[in-house]
Amino acid sequence: RPGLALCAGCGGRIQDPFLLRVSPDLEWHVACLKCAECGQPLDETCTCFLRDGKAYCKRDYSRLFGIKCAQCRAAFSSSDLVMRARDHVYHLECFRCAACGRQLLPGDQFCLRERDLLCRADHAPPPDGAAARGPRSP
Repeated sequence: RPGLALCAGCGGRIQDPFLLRVSPDLEWHVACLKCAECGQPLDETCTCFLRDGKAYCKRDYSRLFGIKCAQCRAAFSSSDLVMRARDHVYHLECFRCAACGRQLLPGDQFCLRERDLLCRADHAPPPDGAAARGPRSP
C-alpha cells in the first residue's frame, strides 16, 4: 500500500500514488526501478530480471548471468542452436576440435579433455600399436 512500503531501490518510504512491485516482497518508486548495471529505467515496457535483490534489464542480465559459450565466451541468443558436451555449451560454429580445427557435427565422436574438444582422429590411440614400437628407454 502506498505510504507504508519501503522502496527496494532507495530505501525511502513510498508515498507516491503509484509503485512498482517486482516480486511479491519488493516494491519500488517508479523513478527508482532502474537496471543496476546500465541505469535504464525498468517499467511496464521493459522486462525486468532480479538477482540478489538487484534489478537488471534483459540485455545486462543475459550478459552478466546467462550461459556463455565454452569456447568464445559470448552469450547465446534465444534463436541460437547449440551443442553440449557434459556441462559445457557451445555455438555450433564454436564446436570444433582444438587440435585440427575441424567443426564437429551432430553424430561425430569426440573427446572432452579439460576444456578442449578433440575429434576422434585427434584423441584415438595410434593404429596397430605404433606408439609401442617407438624407441625403448634404457
